[in-house]
Amino acid sequence: MAQDQLKVLNALDVAKTQWYHFTAIVIAGMGFFTDAYDLFSISLVTKLLGRIYYTEPGATKPGSLPPNVSAAVNGVAFCGTLSGQLFFGWLGDKMGRKKVYGMTLMMMVLCSLASGLSFGSEPKGVMATLCFFRFWLGFGIGGDYPLSATIMSEYSNKKTRGAFIAAVFAMQGFGNLTGGIFALIVSAAFKAAFPAPSYATDPTASLVPQADYVWRIILMFGAIPAVMTYYWRMKMPETARYTALVANNAKQAASDMSKVLQVEIQEDQEKAAELVEKNKRQFGLFSKQFMKRHGLHLLGTASCWFLLDIAFYSNNLFQKDIFTAVGWLPKAQTMSALQEVYMVARAQTLVSLCGTVPGYWFTVAFIDILGRFFIQLMGFLFMTGFMFGLAIPYDHWTKPGNHIGFVVMYAFTFFFANFGPNATTFVVPAEIFPARLRSTCHGISAAAGKAGAIIGAFGFLYLAQSPDKTKTDAGYPPGIGVKNSLMILGGICALGFFFTFLVPEANGKSLEEMSGENEDQSEDEYQSASIDNRTVPV
Repeated sequence: MAQDQLKVLNALDVAKTQWYHFTAIVIAGMGFFTDAYDLFSISLVTKLLGRIYYTEPGATKPGSLPPNVSAAVNGVAFCGTLSGQLFFGWLGDKMGRKKVYGMTLMMMVLCSLASGLSFGSEPKGVMATLCFFRFWLGFGIGGDYPLSATIMSEYSNKKTRGAFIAAVFAMQGFGNLTGGIFALIVSAAFKAAFPAPSYATDPTASLVPQADYVWRIILMFGAIPAVMTYYWRMKMPETARYTALVANNAKQAASDMSKVLQVEIQEDQEKAAELVEKNKRQFGLFSKQFMKRHGLHLLGTASCWFLLDIAFYSNNLFQKDIFTAVGWLPKAQTMSALQEVYMVARAQTLVSLCGTVPGYWFTVAFIDILGRFFIQLMGFLFMTGFMFGLAIPYDHWTKPGNHIGFVVMYAFTFFFANFGPNATTFVVPAEIFPARLRSTCHGISAAAGKAGAIIGAFGFLYLAQSPDKTKTDAGYPPGIGVKNSLMILGGICALGFFFTFLVPEANGKSLEEMSGENEDQSEDEYQSASIDNRTVPV
């Protein structure tokens, strides 16, 4: 039988959309804006780093980062992110969401600045310090995932909770887009101030000394939005669900939310005392009862996020290499160093503008209408179709004049990733687990995703190399080629489709209904409810 809900939690569930909802979206969302900017801006400057630090005198084409260096520069932030998601996810349940929230932001600010100040007298020294600071940048970014998702879910009403959490995550799209636009502005400004010929025309003059400032400015800019958000994060009160259900202080939760909702909430002390006694008997994360109730749910959220991120980050980090392979980006030797940065940034900006950003906001618009389960299934299905649509006729796409069709198809994979599992894998773990374990379980799910991103960052770099050793870039071992790599990514998306059936539907239900925190029911009743929750309106 369901217990009566605490008044403060019921008030949050039924609250009309108010100004504080939008304030919370902006405060939490600016963290994700910064996350995306910091994670993906490195892909804009890796070619420039290769030109600056690895061009041999007298070489017939500009230098590129060695395989191990390129993999480290692109992937080390994800290693930090994975660690941060696990650590800060756990800490958010132990210390409270608000106390940890400021720590992650300050790490992002300091390490963004430090990344741009990477130093060393030799290329290895510069790359080593860059990787060191990007690891800790990723560590701070990792904490933002479970904390932002959990805070937004616990502040939201149950009618539009999915849209609010998805809106926080959608700020990633703007961060990605801003990275491309800012790189366009910086590279265009430096190109105009310090014009240079193409590498083929004059190898020595094609790289002006001022180019070393370009990648540093682009990386350091990520600190600005984080700094702007810090004050407002510290002003937010702790979430009522943490205060009432984990810290066992329903009176304080009611007082905090009375100010936020601008209504008077008087909590029933007897009911609050009953809740304290009940919470003392709650099961832990590694208990047999947790595995019975939420084990399959955690497997579903973690596996779907893992599979999605292999495909998503493989495509995102190495889109510049894919565009070069199909002929959309000119060969490096036909451009100056700054012109190449400009062309790479333009390509990323167009894909973000046409595919990435719209996909996120389609999810925001429809997640509380179609449901999380349906959108995730649909997204994985279309990603699979478009991946195979790129891979099977790959020889057709690489012919002159056909690259526009490739880019359109490629943009659709990003659209359905974001109007699909890239958004829902972030939303669902914040809704279906108990409050005392919510941040930890979201952190575990997100860390599984970053494990997939690491595989994508390190694996795709090598797999996409030509199987013909004479055609690979210097230092890269033969791979299986872009075509076969895209085939593998299509198969991974298909696996994600089937693992989605492990994930319950949370649409229109309170957080306590989904987690079972406000119910006294038998195990059979709970499992039956979890199965019913998978039904979605179509």
